[in-house]
Amino acid sequence: MASLVDRHTGFVAELRRAGLPVSVAEGLDAVRAMQAVDLLDREALRAAYAATVVKRPQHRPTFDTIFDLWFPAAIGDGAATEPDRAARTLGGDGRPVPPALDPHVQARRDELAELLLSGDDAGLRQFARLAVAEFGRTPGQESWFSSGVVGALSPDTLMARLLSAVLGERERGGMAERVARRTFRGRIDRFRDLVAAEVRRRIAEDTGVERTARIAVRPPLERLDFAGASRAEMEALRREVHPLARKLASRLVQKQRHGRRGRLDFRRTVRASLASGGVPLTTHHRPRRPHKPELVVLCDASDSVSAFAHFTLLLTFALREQFSKVRAFAFIDATDEITEYFAPGTDVVDAMARLAAEADLVWITGRSNYGHAIKVFDEKYRDAITSKTSLLILGDARSNYGDLSLPILRSMVDTARHAYWLNPEPRAQWDTGDSAASRYGELVPMFECRNLTQLAAFIEELA
Repeated sequence: MASLVDRHTGFVAELRRAGLPVSVAEGLDAVRAMQAVDLLDREALRAAYAATVVKRPQHRPTFDTIFDLWFPAAIGDGAATEPDRAARTLGGDGRPVPPALDPHVQARRDELAELLLSGDDAGLRQFARLAVAEFGRTPGQESWFSSGVVGALSPDTLMARLLSAVLGERERGGMAERVARRTFRGRIDRFRDLVAAEVRRRIAEDTGVERTARIAVRPPLERLDFAGASRAEMEALRREVHPLARKLASRLVQKQRHGRRGRLDFRRTVRASLASGGVPLTTHHRPRRPHKPELVVLCDASDSVSAFAHFTLLLTFALREQFSKVRAFAFIDATDEITEYFAPGTDVVDAMARLAAEADLVWITGRSNYGHAIKVFDEKYRDAITSKTSLLILGDARSNYGDLSLPILRSMVDTARHAYWLNPEPRAQWDTGDSAASRYGELVPMFECRNLTQLAAFIEELA
């Protein structure tokens, strides 16, 4: 029983470390749910945990990955590779046999094709376990890799065989082929996921669950670093921006509606006091006028922070109704206005493509030069900053050891109503190498902003 308690507490702690918000009460709810299911039924246990600790659909993949590590299907099952594996992969001359010429590999490909054709998920799971045992570790290596399995079996190359098995000649090229292709693509992706999960399980056996989880588990989308996002994750992040903007906008409206009371309305207060003998038991206040700031965004568009700039600009323009005016400027070693690229209804990918192709951002080297970019902004666009302006600077403060133009920036900050700096680098890396974070931070309050959660928190404070 103690072992089960330890596993539960370790599992919940790992979920929190990975970024899933699991409260103490939800952890206790999970314990109660475990009393209502058969603990030997792994999928029922998974469902009980998911129902009590997972709040958002986007968190489910992270949850499943951690669950598979802490509650594996069969620890130790088939962990050792077959003894004749090395003999099969080497020919008579001692050279490796290509998978296409290995009869055993071709037999395994035939088995995989049958499973993909039938859609047998249980069989596919068992086959993935066997495939990792056979192809997941090259002789002489200590670790496990998904690439060995995928490289040997090449599941993507089975698509033509699968389509031929279910379609006649007349159905080629039509709706039936598109549906079949989508179905088989989903099953092939499922096989890849099963292989990856089995590889993680075997690595966890060798090195420990906690260490494996820290290496293998990706954080939830809202806590994923912009700089480390894959292409698929970038697409998912883009889909998250507009729902996030709507949520932030409604929250900001409520704040304005329920904000501090306005100035005292003396006449109404005195008039109301007549009913209580001249004693002002109730005070009346003038309606508070919400302040909508003007916003000027000065954004580093160099390659090192491009992903960060992409999502910051997207969210800022999605929230434009919370500001009376929004103007955006990008820079590398020169500065240009990019407001027109983000007109309402414009696709952000098209806007960023126009920015890269049309904006005049390069002076000489095309490398970040904050000092010269600030000088150009001051010369060409100084009138953009007024006493009503909130100035927002986006960048890593790395100026390649060039001039920083601190006096000009100080003048801009003094003119603006507010000024803020968002830095996408971890705070521990500030002031390393060519970073001038502290020197700029003395003039402009600087905040770490590496993911959607931090970005949303800051925008809410700004607006």
